[in-house]
Amino acid sequence: MPDLFNDYFDYLGEFGHGKLFQTSKYLWDPLNQLATYLPQVLAKYKAKPSWKEPQEGFKQTILNARGGKYKESCLFVEDWFEAKTPIYFASLGVWIGQGTILEPTAIIKGPTIIGEFCEIRQGAYLRGNVLIGKHCIIGHATEIKNSLIMNHSESGHFNYVGDSIIGSYVNMGAGSKLANLQFRSSEEKKENFIRPIQIKQNSKTIETNRNKLGGILGDNVELGCNAVICPGGILGKKSMIYPNACVPKGFYPPGTIFEKESKA
Repeated sequence: MPDLFNDYFDYLGEFGHGKLFQTSKYLWDPLNQLATYLPQVLAKYKAKPSWKEPQEGFKQTILNARGGKYKESCLFVEDWFEAKTPIYFASLGVWIGQGTILEPTAIIKGPTIIGEFCEIRQGAYLRGNVLIGKHCIIGHATEIKNSLIMNHSESGHFNYVGDSIIGSYVNMGAGSKLANLQFRSSEEKKENFIRPIQIKQNSKTIETNRNKLGGILGDNVELGCNAVICPGGILGKKSMIYPNACVPKGFYPPGTIFEKESKA
């Protein structure tokens, strides 16, 4: 793997989709690949005839509204369900690994891949372009879009994860958020555009070429309850963010401890 990941991820070799990182120049580059990578993987899954769509416990909804300008499709979980084998909803682009448990009222939009032995709890909202590893928890009222979550990580209660990368063994405390949209000027709102996010590293300004970028959390990062990572906040492995802290965008080395009143 590229050297730039050494301060962030120790377990990429155990993550089944590590190839997303192999050609990356910047830490956020895997996010740019999700929209093409996920359909490619799902196309391979489609060739597995043993992966059936369950007939009970789910509702597949397709909405075509506003004269065709608003089109959405999703999987709505109606009952408790344990995936005894891998299941694949081909028409929606949703694959769920063996041993994963889904609770009623979770909503999943494709393309989405959920690994083995995860828990997708009541009220979770997966908005598409989502890749989740093994043994993860996506909890009550947690929303995820265009994000990658590695193995053994938990976003258990009232979390937002937008355009973000979460390493292995990460815990997001209740109410913690990975914000992905920086403040916009009145001009941006009126003209309906968003400035790309820039991140300073030492004296250098890096252009992300992304108008939305959330957080990147290295392995074993801990977020306290109600902590907020501002757009472009990049935390090295084993960092600890105290409850109610707000972390500005920027690069933070491994082992960072960020308290509520910290000026780091």
